[in-house]
Parts: sequence; structure tokens; C-alpha cells
Amino acid sequence: MDTRLIELEIKAAYQEDLLTTLNTIIANQQQQIDRLEKTCSLLNEKLHTVVMQQPEDSAADLSYEIPPHY
Repeated sequence: MDTRLIELEIKAAYQEDLLTTLNTIIANQQQQIDRLEKTCSLLNEKLHTVVMQQPEDSAADLSYEIPPHY
């Protein structure tokens, strides 16, 4: 009976360690996602600013420009 209890305690300890590790990984991933979202937002604002600074006729041309590989 003692060995069974010890085995359960060992399993519980491993699960607690795994849970802590996974929690750390998820927290790091969330920080990375937040940074990427901020970067995307800043790039989107920058692109909008650049497009708005173009003359009106060239801004319209950008939206219909065919990529060079066609």
C-alpha cells in the first residue's frame, strides 16, 4: 500500500511540474502574440500613412497593380 501511495505522490509531483512548465510556455507565447499584434498594427498604420501620402492617381494605381510574376 505504501508503494502505491508513493507512486501517486510522484505522479502528482510530475503533473504539477508539467503544469507549471506549460503555464510558463503559454505566458511567453501570449507575450510574443501581443508583440506581434502591436507590430502588425504599427505596420498597418505606417502603410496607411505611406499610401495616403501618395498622389491620388498613384494611390489608385497601387490597388490594381499586377504582380511582376503574372
